[in-house]
This record gives sequence, C-alpha cells and structure tokens, in this order.
Amino acid sequence: MTVTIGRRELLAALGGAAAAWPLAARAQQPAMPVIGYLDPRSPDAISERLRAFRQGLKETGYVEGENVAIEYRWAENQLDRLPVLAADLVRRQVAVITPAGIPSIFAAKAATSTIPIVFMTGDDPVRVGLVASLARPGGNLTGIGFLSTELAAKRLELLRELLPKAARVAILVNPASAAQTEATVREVEPAARTMGLQIQVFNANTSREIGAAFESMERERPDALFVGPDPFFTARRVQLAHLATRSAVPAIYVGREFAEAGGLMSYGANIADAWRQAGVYTGRILKGTSLRTCRSCRRASSS
Repeated sequence: MTVTIGRRELLAALGGAAAAWPLAARAQQPAMPVIGYLDPRSPDAISERLRAFRQGLKETGYVEGENVAIEYRWAENQLDRLPVLAADLVRRQVAVITPAGIPSIFAAKAATSTIPIVFMTGDDPVRVGLVASLARPGGNLTGIGFLSTELAAKRLELLRELLPKAARVAILVNPASAAQTEATVREVEPAARTMGLQIQVFNANTSREIGAAFESMERERPDALFVGPDPFFTARRVQLAHLATRSAVPAIYVGREFAEAGGLMSYGANIADAWRQAGVYTGRILKGTSLRTCRSCRRASSS
C-alpha cells in the first residue's frame, strides 16, 4: 500500500523534527560545571585579581560562560553575611568553592566538608588553623598562601631604610578581621622592638573609620604608616593612598595595587600570580583531579 503525504504536511513534519533535534542534542550534553566564588568585598575592588583567576582557569581549558559557570557571592564588607552566602553555594551544589581571604575561607569550611575548597589567603594557613600542613592540608581544602602577614618585618625594614630617623610608626588594621589583625600585630611588635620603633595601632572597618584614623594620625604625627593586609583595605586602596598623601605620612602597603593607586611603596607577594595559580588548581579539580592528588598548598612568589 502506498501512502501519499502532501507538501504542507511534509513541511510541518520536518519543521517539528527540526525543532526537536536541538532539544535532544542539548539534553545529551553534560551539565556545565559551576564554581562558587565567595568574597568579603565588592566586585569592583578586585577586577584585576579575578582576571588572573580566569586566566588560570583558561590554562586548564576552562572559559567562563563557555564550558564553566561561576556563581559569585559578595559580602560587600559585611562579614556576618559570609556564612549565609557560603551555605547558599552549598545548596546550589557547586563543584568547587573558591573563597578569598580568611573570613571567607572559614565560612566555606564551616558550610561543607565534602565540596572541594580552593582558597587564597595572605596569612599562614597552618598557623590560623585552616590546614594541618602545607604538604598535607587534610580535609577538603587546598589553595594558595601569598605571605602578606609574615612579611611584616621586611616592610618595617624598608620603612627604616626610607626614613632612618623614624621613631614612631602607625599600624592600620581592620578589627573585623580578628585573626588577621591579631597575626599582623603579633608579627609587627617584635620586629618594631628590634628596630627601636614605637608603634601605635589604629583601627578601621569602614570608609568613615579610615578617615577618622587619618584625622587621629594628623594629631599624633607618626613618622610613617604601616597598612596591614586586609581585603577591605585592598578595596579602599585609592582612599588610603590619597589620605596618606594628604596627611604627608610615608606609608607602606602589602601589594602592588596600592602603589599603582598612588601609594608610596609596597612589598609583598605577586598576588595576581597567586590568583592565577588558584585558577589552575580549580581547573584541575574540575577536570577530575582528586584532592588526594591536588593536595599540597602553594606559596606565591614575592614582587
């Protein structure tokens, strides 16, 4: 028996099949992996670092929007939001969480013991209790430490070389980042005593408090300023550089970004390279490298 189909019916049938084919093809494609990114700052504060992180991902074959997605969570300097933001990433079942800075890392660590965490921190991850050791971090964490806090003595030495007659140094820290503030003061105090320097600690956790701290410095007249490592200070680097210049107080900072923003000088790790390395680590885990293999923490080089 011969079945005859009209031209109109044929076109309708082909049209329906054509519409169905892309849907079937998409259904067969594997789901795009998702990275959860957690940061205490705002996105405009770290655009260069994120560019370096994406470069590291690219080196392992991942391009955001093409074969990997990134869910960003920003605390906007409200550190008490970090646990909620970390929990949200866990609920979304991201493949990897990449937290930046000690508060974010602890929030991610508390939120999950199974999702791999690739962290970035300027503190010693062993000393602050993130990992058991650099060679064998343990648990579900690995990452990059870029030695901001431990270089405190060297920064003071550079200040002394620049200002050999300096006797009093102001130390600016963020009290909201308790662990990092404590570590900074602990590193600075003995180094200052060795050099015969007196230090005075100033606290700031908001833009207004930064302004108030500089008003106090203008009254106290320290010979130099040491700005401690903190994500919030990185976000406010332009303000810090401007106020230091206006107050005529020579200042040293932790990273190149501060000098590029107009700060007098900086000494610290190559933070952009540290973020690139974190991107490489993250990409390797997405490719299936287990934490057992991708286990050791890395230290970034200085710049």
